[in-house]
Amino acid sequence: MFWRMIFQLWHHDLPRKALAFLTIFLASALIAGLLAVSVDIGDKMSRELKSYGANILIEPAGGALLPDDVAGQQYFLDEKVLPSVMDIFWRNNIYGFAPLLSGRLRADGVEVAALGTFFDHPLDVADETNFHTGQKAVSPFWQVAGDWPDDSGALPDEFPLLAGVKLANEQGWQTGKVLSLSSTAPDSPVRHARIVGILTSGAAQDNQLVLPLAALQQLLGLSGKISAIQVAAMTVPENDLSRKAHENPSALDAKQYDQWYCTAYVSTIAHQLEETVSGAVVRPVWQVAASEGVVIEKIQLLLIVCSIAALISAGMGIASLTGSGIMARAQEIGLMRALGAKPWQIALLFYAESLLVGALGGLLGCAGGALIGWGIGEALFGAALGFTWIVVPVVVFAAVLIALIGTWFPVRSIARQVPVEVLYER
Repeated sequence: MFWRMIFQLWHHDLPRKALAFLTIFLASALIAGLLAVSVDIGDKMSRELKSYGANILIEPAGGALLPDDVAGQQYFLDEKVLPSVMDIFWRNNIYGFAPLLSGRLRADGVEVAALGTFFDHPLDVADETNFHTGQKAVSPFWQVAGDWPDDSGALPDEFPLLAGVKLANEQGWQTGKVLSLSSTAPDSPVRHARIVGILTSGAAQDNQLVLPLAALQQLLGLSGKISAIQVAAMTVPENDLSRKAHENPSALDAKQYDQWYCTAYVSTIAHQLEETVSGAVVRPVWQVAASEGVVIEKIQLLLIVCSIAALISAGMGIASLTGSGIMARAQEIGLMRALGAKPWQIALLFYAESLLVGALGGLLGCAGGALIGWGIGEALFGAALGFTWIVVPVVVFAAVLIALIGTWFPVRSIARQVPVEVLYER
């Protein structure tokens, strides 16, 4: 009898039911889309925010403990340690690194600052084929007017380099200019280099010549030596656990240590690099790491607020539609009450009807949410966002909850109705 009454109710007042279904569907689609974005936006935003540059810096242990200007000497890492950067557990999160070597050179008789690095350099790395790394991956914010130097092969007699925009303007250098380079030591050998591009970085490189690493090593007589390594890694936002571990990993208990070590925090990756790269101290670039975490957390908070707003709006819509339905069926309800039906039994009919509308609207809303997530991903990141199937039960539960809560407010009026007054339309 109960299900027959539900079936009969379902075929009456179809416009109201269609509006209720549409309300649930739109809210569910929006929530599903926002949840899909929230789940996958961490990785996508982390990649986008890598335009800030490297978020980890590897330096020689001696130089970190005692600065060069105090020690009276410059400390170096061996270039042979570069492949070990990819020997850590989180190697797949590292999408680029670049060695650095700083020094002073004479360029056409003018003393200038110079930086040696990789641009897009091949490197022998275990379990990798055709592995390339360098500033193209680490510093996507570098803008080069002209061409990037080609450092993929042997160093030619006239090697290519970049000139910082401020240095080039100061000296009147342009693309194609051939420079005579030597170290600042007397009677140093001279090498010739051609400016193939003008670099704008917004940083110290604007006042430097940026050379292939091998070229600067030859000019300075520092074969196989590097000053530091920049590492760009995809990480998750920092939290209290990661900050505590960064300060003192030994303060963590076994469970906390395992959780920290197996999560891609910037402090975790830095710690593993320090374990792998011999003779080095590894430091996260906290300005970059903190900015990633703050931006992602604020975006996720915004998505949560929008989801809550959708829930409240849909609930109010369902309450209004259910209230109008109860008013339209007042005489039917009064007759059922006069025949002995309890208020809770009548209310159960409306709850069952809302449950069906909520479940169906939630399921179809998940499909709509997947399309919304796909559209947001294509529009913002040029790549579709993944749809995690755990979103489906969450959205269906939310849709049913919206329908039941929206029904609860008007259904309470059933108990206050007096059958005689309702039947006589008072």
